[in-house]
Amino acid sequence: MTDLSPAKRFAAAKKRRGYPVLEAFRASQRFDLDEFQVSACQVVEDDKSVLVAAPTGAGKTIIAEFAIYRAMQLDGPKVFYTAPMKALSNQKFQELVTEYGAENVGLLTGDTNVNASARIVVMTTEVLRNMLYAKSDLLRNLSTVVMDEVHFLGDRFRGAVWEEVIIHLPEDVHMVSLSATVSNAEEFGDWLQAVRGDTEVIVSEERPVPLEQHVLVSSKLVDLFDSSGLAATHRVNPELVQMARFGGRSQSVRNRKNSGRYESRGGRPARTKMDRADVVAMLSSKNLVPAIFFIFSRMGCDQAVNQVLRAGVRLTTVQERDEIREIVEARCRTLLDEDLAVLGYWEWLNALERGVAAHHAGMLPAFKEVVEELFQKKLVKAVFATETLALGINMPARTVVLEKLEKFNGEARVPITPGEYTQLTGRAGRRGIDIEGHSVIQWVDGLDPQAVASLASRRTYPLNSSFKPTYNMAVNLIELFGREHTREILESSFAQFQADRAVVDLARKVRSQKNSLEGYEKSMQCHLGDFAEYSRIRRELNDLERKTSPKNDPNQRADRERRQRKLASLRSQMRKHDCHACPERESHARWAERWWRLKRETDQLTRQIQNRTGAVAKIFDRVTDVLTQLNYIEPGANGEMTINEHGRILRRIYGERDLLVAECLRHGFWKDLDAASMAAMATTLVYEPRRDEGDLSDRYLPRGPFREAFDKTSTLWAQLDDLERDNRLPGSQPLATGLSLAMYRWANGANLDSVLDLADMAAGDFVRSTKQAIDLLDQLSVVADGDVGRTARKALDGIRRGIVAYSSVA
Repeated sequence: MTDLSPAKRFAAAKKRRGYPVLEAFRASQRFDLDEFQVSACQVVEDDKSVLVAAPTGAGKTIIAEFAIYRAMQLDGPKVFYTAPMKALSNQKFQELVTEYGAENVGLLTGDTNVNASARIVVMTTEVLRNMLYAKSDLLRNLSTVVMDEVHFLGDRFRGAVWEEVIIHLPEDVHMVSLSATVSNAEEFGDWLQAVRGDTEVIVSEERPVPLEQHVLVSSKLVDLFDSSGLAATHRVNPELVQMARFGGRSQSVRNRKNSGRYESRGGRPARTKMDRADVVAMLSSKNLVPAIFFIFSRMGCDQAVNQVLRAGVRLTTVQERDEIREIVEARCRTLLDEDLAVLGYWEWLNALERGVAAHHAGMLPAFKEVVEELFQKKLVKAVFATETLALGINMPARTVVLEKLEKFNGEARVPITPGEYTQLTGRAGRRGIDIEGHSVIQWVDGLDPQAVASLASRRTYPLNSSFKPTYNMAVNLIELFGREHTREILESSFAQFQADRAVVDLARKVRSQKNSLEGYEKSMQCHLGDFAEYSRIRRELNDLERKTSPKNDPNQRADRERRQRKLASLRSQMRKHDCHACPERESHARWAERWWRLKRETDQLTRQIQNRTGAVAKIFDRVTDVLTQLNYIEPGANGEMTINEHGRILRRIYGERDLLVAECLRHGFWKDLDAASMAAMATTLVYEPRRDEGDLSDRYLPRGPFREAFDKTSTLWAQLDDLERDNRLPGSQPLATGLSLAMYRWANGANLDSVLDLADMAAGDFVRSTKQAIDLLDQLSVVADGDVGRTARKALDGIRRGIVAYSSVA
């Protein structure tokens, strides 16, 4: 501020006086707000909605914290804080309880319900969507909704929920939308402005902690970018380029090789890549820990921890080890003693005491939460993690290490995208602690420094809608708004907004090409006759002449004879045509060929426009056609579609198999199931098997009433799948039985060891799948009549035990 002129200082002071709540909030912070944070908070205090797009770790959540702070200065307004994952919701809940007290903060995550009527409620986005459709009383006095990690809107499985919430929130509710850096933030902001009104977009490309990027070649950290005055232009470090040319060896190494002092095996250079234990030790010696090593496989993460431990690495002091053990024992005291050995508790604790840990989705959620807490407290120094850690959890490091720049996407190994690279390296640099963060890419044979530099310097991470109407969405919207108004609402989705923008560009191109077509048409005009018709005959003749068939194939003889007759006819038509005698025939023909090529391209673009215009509403129409055929919606007295008793049940069933669940309830397929069989059935509906699992034989299915109910359910799935495909909808995957027997045994009280062995599954995966089954059973316990509802409640109680029942917020 001292560098500003007196006039500018006066203007800044005057502006600050216009935002008294913000100034009070700023005074309470440990460090002052950045310019983009101030701008966004001012928008909030102006009673407008705001979209903030900024790099990971830039401090976007301070805007959400200000929105909550402002609401709490007033009497009555409520704030909902939505997050894409339960882990993020739990973490934010704990932080807000510390700040505002347990009486003012609630948590709703589907399987957790804490103080739901509080002034501040943290929830998953799905919970808020369900509230909106149910017109929940909890929406009363809602003033602000924070949508953290709103770029999840692009997630192909769950992204549609974000759009549903944004479209259906009451008009007087303001939104604070927080996004990672996306390249089309302005486009997304334009859509928010269109559907929500009064929305400002604040974009920041600046990291609060600068990122130094390195490549680890042998045991040497080499800067990725030139450190001279050209560094700002993202010029690759010449030393690294030179190393790439000589297989990762520097000039000094090559000199030793030439002088005979370079070790080799069979004439090839000796391997120079450091192992993980040495990398950890080197980073520790250079004060570059805590560090996160991103390894794109769970097994790789666990193996890395074992390698480091076998090498004898110890990164903690005696005092730190005592503190680690104390925290671990306090957090895990509710776990059963009999389960600790099954979960590998003692090996995990040993690694933690040495300052090393893994972090991935296969781990027990309780263990992951402990790793996060210890890492934040700087007690764990090296974490080997999959990329899921990069998705929003508050776990910044001094250094991020990438061992490879490619990952397996389920089908093949593919390079990571610039957006993924930005997300991963965004963890490097702790605000208020580090003056700079560090990213380290380990050298591998064939590494291209130019490609790495391009990856590291690009910010291409477009946000694309994944919105598509579902059966549950359709019946809810028809009940609330009627079919025709619902079509209009769906036309306001971000998916249609993006399609319409693309249509504008396509239409502009079509108009331009039609002008060109008119020009070509004039140039190919012939004074003797219709050259377009003559050209069509020539094209048809040329296309037919190109088609060939094997001469000695007797089956092709009839085709060949028909083709010869057609060729003779076309040649005759061409010779008889008036334009055939034109002296400028070939000049006209060249213009005609250009006309035909452009005409074909223009027709394709026109078809694209027709397909994109109203694309979302067309899918909605197909969905409602299926619902009409199955008698969930029907014409009302005024001709408008209305939902019936079956549709009202479907309204309260959420999930990818909403229609199948509703149909099974309607036909009574599950009325004879006991609690354990009901739990197993729920698992077949929510479980997503591994690609290599394949089909399981009948001996892996629970016996008794489950078999008959499953056969009926599976047959019904096939019928619905046919019906969907007949209505040009994509259909769904078959039911998965891989976890059904294990869940049946778990519901009947089997111990954890035997269940995990039968399921051939990591503890974290088992907990996640079981909680998905709990979500479904909870819905069934509410919507199903009589015995089925009661059985679902018993099933839910039977599987919510042991490690599944553990909660860090209960």
